Amino acid sequence: MDTSYVHGYDPRENLRLQDQACTLVELLHSDTSYPPGSRVLEAGCGVGAQTVTLGRNSPQSLITSIEISEVSIAEAARNAAEAGLSNVHFQQADIFELPFEPDSFDHLFVCFVLEHLSRPVEALHALRDRVRPGGTITVIEGDHGSAYFHPDSDAARKAIQCQVELQRRGGGNAMIGRELYPLLQRAGYGSVRVSPRMVYADSSRPELVEGFTKKTFTAMIEGVRESAIAAGMIDQDVFDEGIRDLYRTAEADGVFCYTFFKAVGVK
Repeated sequence: MDTSYVHGYDPRENLRLQDQACTLVELLHSDTSYPPGSRVLEAGCGVGAQTVTLGRNSPQSLITSIEISEVSIAEAARNAAEAGLSNVHFQQADIFELPFEPDSFDHLFVCFVLEHLSRPVEALHALRDRVRPGGTITVIEGDHGSAYFHPDSDAARKAIQCQVELQRRGGGNAMIGRELYPLLQRAGYGSVRVSPRMVYADSSRPELVEGFTKKTFTAMIEGVRESAIAAGMIDQDVFDEGIRDLYRTAEADGVFCYTFFKAVGVK
């Protein structure tokens, strides 16, 4: 893969990814399932946070999940085994050097991967070669520019921007969600359709406040604190104020919104 994973690989990050996956199952994955016998390639499965849902939604499909990190692929295999999945095969592999013949798969699934790549179109093109004519690709990405909240906070927006900038410096794009339509078109996919999936969290939805506002988004921003301060992007006091203000949106009168984008295309 052609860039570094800005969030790191420590156990806290694995827990954050699991919290995110559990919280967003219905919103992101309720309309993704594959027919019995389908050969599905999940590219960049990480620790398997999305793989479990993918396998459960299509129990009779044959899923191959690849990941470049040896540590992550081992964790993904453990998570799948604990979930009782028998239809998923894990393999360490690089999206840019795929060890599969052309037209090996019926469908492609890519979730929270393109944001970490400096060459997303090249990655999408490499994947396209491995899906049969008429096969589909499903891509899901977030967009940090879509985050807004009440009470509003300049410090919180500055803290979020630190994560965006760190990802940019690492070769990625934390606001890639809005670009999925042109990216898939440039990579040669047809019949591209994109649907926005908004997370709206207020105190009437405590599961989203806890699972997304606090444990997913704010935890992710909080995780870049040391890197952002060390890079001179922000004063320590401002960053900490921003994190406090993000947690403030999780209180009884707070509101937090964020949009994911889900795209489907055809080879």
